[in-house]
Amino acid sequence: MKVVVAIDSFKGCLTSKEANQAAAEGIRDVCPDAEVVQVPVSDGGEGFMEAFHAAVGGEVQEMTVRDPMMRLVCAKYLLCGKEAVIEIAQASGLTLLTKEERNPLVATSYGTGQLVADAVRKGAEHIIVGLGGSATSDAGIGMLRALKDAFAKNGTWDDVKELRSVRFTIASDVKNPLCGEKGAAHVFAPQKGATPEMVRQLDERARKFAEVSAKRFGYDCSEREGAGAAGGLGYAFLQYMNADCQPGIELLLETIRFDEMVKNADFVITGEGSADRQTLMGKLPVGILQQSGAVPVCLIAGHVSDRDLLLKAGFRRVECINPKGISLEEAMRKDVAMQNIRDTVSRLSVFLASQKR
Repeated sequence: MKVVVAIDSFKGCLTSKEANQAAAEGIRDVCPDAEVVQVPVSDGGEGFMEAFHAAVGGEVQEMTVRDPMMRLVCAKYLLCGKEAVIEIAQASGLTLLTKEERNPLVATSYGTGQLVADAVRKGAEHIIVGLGGSATSDAGIGMLRALKDAFAKNGTWDDVKELRSVRFTIASDVKNPLCGEKGAAHVFAPQKGATPEMVRQLDERARKFAEVSAKRFGYDCSEREGAGAAGGLGYAFLQYMNADCQPGIELLLETIRFDEMVKNADFVITGEGSADRQTLMGKLPVGILQQSGAVPVCLIAGHVSDRDLLLKAGFRRVECINPKGISLEEAMRKDVAMQNIRDTVSRLSVFLASQKR
């Protein structure tokens, strides 16, 4: 039996690699001779760079940059030949701040710009940017300022010539525009610490920035899908770098030729922290389902609701890894989560093996 395992990270608990390993052990508990292919995956957020590193190799670059509060922090990105992969959470991530420090009126994407500048200096001609997990809502102004500081001789954007030959691809499943009720500030800033008044100020700031930028370039990207991703960082890449936008999981699966991996597979196991109707709105497990063709796909998660909708969408089985009554604190412990994945997949493997006969 051949099983492909491609599980997203369980945020704040397990990386994709750790979740995959636990699932692989669960399969082998029941089917010791099974061929298990583990595929680290991410849709643009946590683990995005690691997933690409596992898929294409390259060298991880490490440097000191500014975090969202302009403090020094160590951040990494991947360089593989002329291609770089940047995970914006490394420099501008919400996990770099305590709850008390969260303030999107102050938080800046400057450090992400420093990562981009370093990749360009080292010869990157194509930069893939994973937009997920940001602490910022600055419409990418901080990032652009860092790029001006790095390359502009006279301090103006027109002097930044080094970026003109670089192709950018932003990886995000966010379809929101930059401004308005469905924009970056209204939808995402509250979880980054914004009060209702801050949301109003952030939205107005982004709107004014977009108006000025549109006059400069003669076109406006603020309404494009993905402009509202990562607090408007998506907009800055679209407007100032002429970036392409692609769903993160789609980009990763194309790169690793996932469709070839699953051709001879009997089953695919995917998963995420919480599976519900939002999973069907372009989240990672749906990307796996779509790329798996006729191969049956089973979905596991720490929390499951809307099971009937998920099954109707095409998942063969949908299983919650946590026993009833377990506290969130207990479920979030790494050792507990890995054991629960292993136990769940062991039970699932009995079903999978019976289906194969």
